[in-house]
Amino acid sequence: MSEAIAFDTHRFVKNLTDHGFTEEQAEVLANEQVNLLNSNLATKTDIALIQRDIEALRKETKADIEALRLATKTDIEALQQATKTDIALIQRDIEALRKETKADIEALRLATKTDIEALRQATKTDIEVLQQATKTDIALIQRDIEVLRKETKADIANLKADLLKWMFGALIAQGGIIVTLIVALI
Repeated sequence: MSEAIAFDTHRFVKNLTDHGFTEEQAEVLANEQVNLLNSNLATKTDIALIQRDIEALRKETKADIEALRLATKTDIEALQQATKTDIALIQRDIEALRKETKADIEALRLATKTDIEALRQATKTDIEVLQQATKTDIALIQRDIEVLRKETKADIANLKADLLKWMFGALIAQGGIIVTLIVALI
């Protein structure tokens, strides 16, 4: 510190000696007080230097803040542009996915339509085959019924003939018995 602080050492020494210090003690104490004041208190020059340093620091800080503001603005603009680019890419991807999904749905619809038509044709063919088989089975059953009907008629006719033969034989046998009884009675 370059400037000395005004300190009345005489008054200080007088005051101490009035209160019981020896003059030698009071002078040592006064000298130390002056040294202390000179080494620890700021002078106008010290304050001016500090103010100059603060002003330089303020200007430097202001310049740093401005540089940071500009860098931040540039970073924000770059981020905005990157975000716009990312959004455009995402929108493009979404559109591509939409088209792909639409194409997949159309392909699935056509495949399903084709499968349904093939199933309809296969079912129609199966029904026709089944109808033909059923007609054939009905014709065979009708033929079998006709054969059974004829066989049944023939069996009935044979049974009638056998029954007539048996009845005729029984009548002849009864007639013979009656004749034998009549002859035996006569």
